[in-house]
This record gives sequence, C-alpha cells and structure tokens, in this order.
Amino acid sequence: MNRLDPSTITLVECPRDAMQGWPHSIPTQQKIDYLNALLKVGFDILDCGSFVSAKAIPQMADTAEVLNALDLQESVTKLLVIVANERGAETAVRFNQVQYLGFPFSISPSFQMRNTNSSIKESFERVKAIQALCTAHQKELVIYLSMGFGNPYGDAYDESILLHWANQMAALNITTISLADTVGLATPGQISSALNTLIPQYPNITFGVHLHASAANWEQKLDAAVRAGCKRFDGALKGIGGCPMAQDDLVGNMDTEKMVQYLLKQQPLPQLNLQQLAMCSQMVSTVFQ
Repeated sequence: MNRLDPSTITLVECPRDAMQGWPHSIPTQQKIDYLNALLKVGFDILDCGSFVSAKAIPQMADTAEVLNALDLQESVTKLLVIVANERGAETAVRFNQVQYLGFPFSISPSFQMRNTNSSIKESFERVKAIQALCTAHQKELVIYLSMGFGNPYGDAYDESILLHWANQMAALNITTISLADTVGLATPGQISSALNTLIPQYPNITFGVHLHASAANWEQKLDAAVRAGCKRFDGALKGIGGCPMAQDDLVGNMDTEKMVQYLLKQQPLPQLNLQQLAMCSQMVSTVFQ
C-alpha cells in the first residue's frame, strides 16, 4: 500500500451524528463541554450540529446555542453543520464560525422520499439553492451521497448513476463529495469500486467516505477506501450512532480511535493531540448515558 501523505488527509469527527439519534436528551452544556474538548484534538472538521426540523430531530434543537458557546480561539478545527433545505441553510450561513454546510443527497429515490419526503429532482433543486447561498456567504457545501454504495430497496444502482450525480454536483462547482454507507451494508468490494469509478474522473473534487461498520468489518471497509485513494474520512468516538435505519445494533459509525490507529500505522498524524483524543474518549461514557 502506498503511504498516505498526512498533509492531504482530512479527518472529520461527527459528534452530531452520534448525538442526533441518542434516545436520551443530552443537556446543552454537556454538548458544549464535549465539543470544546474535541476542538482541542486537532481534527480537520467537526460535524457539530444541524439546522433541521426540531420535531424530526429534537436532539439538535439547541445547535445555535451550542455554536455560540464554542471556543475556537486556539483550535485548527473547522465547523460543519447539516442542513436539509434552504430554510436550514439560511440559518446556518449566518454563523460566521461555520465554514461548511453538509447536505444529504440520496441517489436512491426510495430513501430520498423516506428521509426528506422529496423526490431526487426536488432535492437537487435544493442543492442548487443551498450552493448559491454558500457561495454568497463564503461557505463551502459538502454533499453526502446517501446510499452511495447501493441500497436495500431494489432501486437502480450502478457506475453510471454515481457518475451522473457526481457530474451534476461538479457542474455546480461543488468540490467535496462524501459517499455514505447509509445502512451499513457496503462491502469492501463495493467501496473500492465506487471510489475507483469516481476519483480518477474528477481530480478537482475531494471524495470522502462516511462509513458505517461493525467490530468485525471496520478495518476491511477502511482499508478498501484507503487503497482506492480516498483522503477524507468521517468517524465518531466509540462508533456511536450512524445507522438508525440499519436495524442492527452492532452497526454504527466508524470508530475514530480505531481509524486513527489504522492510519498511524502508515504515517504520523502530527496535527492530532493523542492525549486529548484519549481524554475525549473517556468523556463519551458521561455524555452518552
């Protein structure tokens, strides 16, 4: 395997993904303390909240309050929030401390309807509007291609569909696309195939992975992404969250500590404070009770 250049790796920590489906309410101050601790680790990006319907995801209703309490003065980490429509994006772009807006765009029509109650065509119109907002406010839009490695609904999926939607996003000058293993069913072969299809075709786009995995298959999935040339990786400490529709309690987000240990075998990650990472790992049990 070729050694990765640590200067080109982007590590995205996703406490928002861990928190949003947690069955018990997490107090706002506890979120703030946890996120402030994560900001000292040295991650490139912190996926820290979302501006979506409070009725749909009540755990994220305090995102604005949380953002205003974060201490960014000595942090190299940039902030990302998730939005699902123009209304959420209009709120998000008003926060100077937010650099990235993330939008989940499913290439499975069935999942797009289930997740956002909209068709793929309607969702793409939202992408256009949100990208215009981001451009006007000096933000960057990150597209998450949900069901990026296939789907369990019988919807069509092949290389041509991946390339079509990547081309549509490229035409909007979107430069970061993350493939999401939404229900945790992707095989290493599917991960390799999807990335090997996209990365050579779009050299100006950074392709990432938001993988869901179990203790039994996380390394094979991560290894497939690395070997295919992926440079952007999402994770969450202890692998919490990530698969509310997977119907498998053993499947969750990629465990950040395991991911970091894997990457450290190939090259140093000088930006990371490993002691701070360990401290944050210990905080998990108090935040997620």
